Amino acid sequence: MPLFKTQTLKIYNSLSGEKEVFTPIHEGNVGMYVCGPTVYSNVHLGNVRTFMSFDVIFRYLKHLGYKVRYVRNITDVGHIVDDVDEGEDKIAKKARVEQLEPMEIVQRYTVDFHHILKEFNFLSPSIEPTATGHIIEQIEIVKKIIDNGIGYEANGSVYFDVVKFNETNHYGKLSGRNIEDMLANTRDLDGQSDKRNSQDFALWKKAEPQHIMRWPSPWSEGFPGWHLECTAMSTKYLGNHFDIHGGGMDLKFPHHECEIAQNEACTGQTPVNYWMHANMLTLNGKKMAKSTGNNILPGEILSGENDILSKAFSPSVTRFFMLQAHYRSILDFSDDAIVAAEKGHNRLMEAMQGLLEIEAGAASTLDIETWKKACYDAMNDDFNSPILIAHLFEGVRYINLLKDNSATLSAADLKVFTATMQAFVFDVLGLLEKENENQNGKLEGVVNMLIGMRNEARANKDFAMSDQIRDQLITLGIQLKDGKEGTSFSL
Repeated sequence: MPLFKTQTLKIYNSLSGEKEVFTPIHEGNVGMYVCGPTVYSNVHLGNVRTFMSFDVIFRYLKHLGYKVRYVRNITDVGHIVDDVDEGEDKIAKKARVEQLEPMEIVQRYTVDFHHILKEFNFLSPSIEPTATGHIIEQIEIVKKIIDNGIGYEANGSVYFDVVKFNETNHYGKLSGRNIEDMLANTRDLDGQSDKRNSQDFALWKKAEPQHIMRWPSPWSEGFPGWHLECTAMSTKYLGNHFDIHGGGMDLKFPHHECEIAQNEACTGQTPVNYWMHANMLTLNGKKMAKSTGNNILPGEILSGENDILSKAFSPSVTRFFMLQAHYRSILDFSDDAIVAAEKGHNRLMEAMQGLLEIEAGAASTLDIETWKKACYDAMNDDFNSPILIAHLFEGVRYINLLKDNSATLSAADLKVFTATMQAFVFDVLGLLEKENENQNGKLEGVVNMLIGMRNEARANKDFAMSDQIRDQLITLGIQLKDGKEGTSFSL
């Protein structure tokens, strides 16, 4: 019997503002959509924290025995800085600065995204659709919204009529906003004269002559609005009504609010049962920002090449540090905090190694069932990873008692205890066993050594040797990527 039949999982639903018992639409099956990255730069640490939160949620749902279809998109269309209706396309801007094609930018940073997530031991989503691969679906949704009287065309662009929609629906129900207040507090901006109301948002934008990424549509050559892509991809793969939609707290308004409105205007259905939002990450008590220098990239944590931390930290330590905070809490990243986390992580891993050496006794002097229930209760309470970790350290105390022969476990209880510790540490939290981490580090060291040999061969104009190193690495599934900042690799 699958575990979900014996567990009561509660999820904090941003839509209701309460924890609700999780009941999937189809028993035993879960559909989950999470907004992925816009691939115009290296994935930043705040994104990694958000995706890590949903990786653990994905892992726990699978652990409970659910069949999970996890969809996480790639935004490769490029949308506008600050607001979809004004400013400059992020991908096109980066392409112009680096004198590359937009899709070269997309490819470079998609590879970086996948590399970083693999380093931190993320499970791959079930489906990873791209916005550019679903332009047709987005156009069809716009047509339906127009046909239903909620969308209108103006000079080649199409807008969503928020006021018209609000006559029969509630625009603002996710973020707790009132349309009248929003309209009263929004000043008209230049270039928005095509809109009927200041809060209307773009479903399709006519491309200016200089805009590189464009597609034909019934209204103009242009590109879809930012909010539209997630509506198209989530419903294509999960249906018009699915279980969980997640993302960062910053996406609640306007992005997720607009998604709800688009779905309801198109299908007449509320699209999602449980809206989940991960909170932000700060650095040394302040907002992370490249402009102020208060910023660190995930790869810089692993390499130690930064001015923030005292040394390099492993992916598993970094992961453990992030999971010590609940996904809905603000987490502050600092050198002191991750140094402390490393000590806790190493204690846990040493205990896990010691657990394998423990032998069963004649009878149990520890209450394993109560401890096991406490572990599940923690994760069933809106995926409370810090409380789970506290119970795992109670398990570490048990291991030390067993090693000192101060306590005993029967063969049956030892089997349950070992399986539970391993399941939560490795399968649910996704921490890496020391041996696996060491192997990953050794592989990275060997590949970097070969990259150095290849660079030396190229400097000596020994291109045959350079090509041989590259080609042999490709046959091993290791792809080299040459860029302005040197050569990187992905597996």
